[in-house]
Amino acid sequence: MPKNKSTSKIKTAKLIINKNTYELPIYNSTEGESVIDISKLHSQAKLFTYDPGFTSTASCESKITFIDGDKGILRYRGYNIEELANKSDFIEVVNLLIYGDLPNKEQLKKYKKLITRHTLLHEQIINFFQGFRRDAHPMAMMVGVMGALSSFYQDTLDINDAHQRQEATRRIIAKSSTIGAMAYKYSIGQAFVSPKNNLSFSENFLHMCFSNTAEEYKVSPVISKAMDTIFILHADHEQNASTSTVRLAGSSGANPFACIAAGVSSLWGPAHGGANQAALEMLEEIGSTKNIKKYLNKAKSKKDPFKLMGFGHRVYKNYDPRAKILKKICKNVLAHVGIKNDPILKLAMELEKIALNDKYFIEKKLYPNVDFYSGIILRAIGFPPEMFTVIFAIARTAGWTAQWTEMIEDPIQKIGRPRQYYTGNKSLKYGTKRSRKNTR
Repeated sequence: MPKNKSTSKIKTAKLIINKNTYELPIYNSTEGESVIDISKLHSQAKLFTYDPGFTSTASCESKITFIDGDKGILRYRGYNIEELANKSDFIEVVNLLIYGDLPNKEQLKKYKKLITRHTLLHEQIINFFQGFRRDAHPMAMMVGVMGALSSFYQDTLDINDAHQRQEATRRIIAKSSTIGAMAYKYSIGQAFVSPKNNLSFSENFLHMCFSNTAEEYKVSPVISKAMDTIFILHADHEQNASTSTVRLAGSSGANPFACIAAGVSSLWGPAHGGANQAALEMLEEIGSTKNIKKYLNKAKSKKDPFKLMGFGHRVYKNYDPRAKILKKICKNVLAHVGIKNDPILKLAMELEKIALNDKYFIEKKLYPNVDFYSGIILRAIGFPPEMFTVIFAIARTAGWTAQWTEMIEDPIQKIGRPRQYYTGNKSLKYGTKRSRKNTR
């Protein structure tokens, strides 16, 4: 039952089953859909609800992020994503997500110092990287090293200690960029580069990735702004698969590093964090604007496995607001690095134009999403596709730690334990013959 039940209860839903009537409370959200509280349904009616993919189920109460998919709205703690992308920086957004409001100048200055003092990794953690194959995926390193942090920072594992929770979140956010940069360096066979605490979060990440022992990397303001914007836009996105994974892992009392490692694992999936890589690979497969019509027809065909990546979203049924921002950033970055007539960008913009005017995509509300442009930007900066999801994970540590903190501090939270709709065999005696088609 929601914590704000006294002010949010508006009416009661009645569920009639075999002439028995059950009353279920309905609560108002601050914005968006109301919710029916079914928490006591099983104890009263001995029934579970069935909702594959949780398409109609609110798994928690949260004050962090709001999405209106029909209107194309995304807000962090009430602030529109467009304003934050234009006026804020990533660490200020991190502070907003975790503490609930924008900090003043002194608070922000202090918080940035608290983050940057944790950018260095324990020297022995380098040994973990040496254990990976040279061709290991950077996300494999991200998952393993993030989980291993719990063995090095045992002074921040008590989830019931508020100070330890705050210190753990700062360590996770600060060290995620260092881990990500080291994963990149290891994958290309270069020496690790230590962080510089006089640089901003995004500048420091770029420095650790692209400078080397032979020459210094000069961080471009245009590129660092683009990097910072990508981090902001990916910082949180309500109860998606990886965030739900973090909350579910955290509900068991697992330490914060283990919970975030679980989130990284979930993010790795191509339907989630790997979608921007898939979108870029799709554009490269299409190859030319001359082939757009052919591939659009393939995407429309139910018999063809081809999918138009970077279009459509589980929540947004309008233009993804993050895609609008990245479209402008994309043009700036490509102009800055000297790619005035990049064939992939030209193809992307033509594909967008045609798809947005195609009856099939209009009816199905398949608009460009954040993955459509982010992959192009990251490629222009110099990152290989294998790093795209790593960058997503670094950004999402902000939302994951905020959501984890909110869950831990929720007085009614309990261990996550979904139920199932069982369709297997009834009780069998050992030795009972079964049909071969039922064996696996």
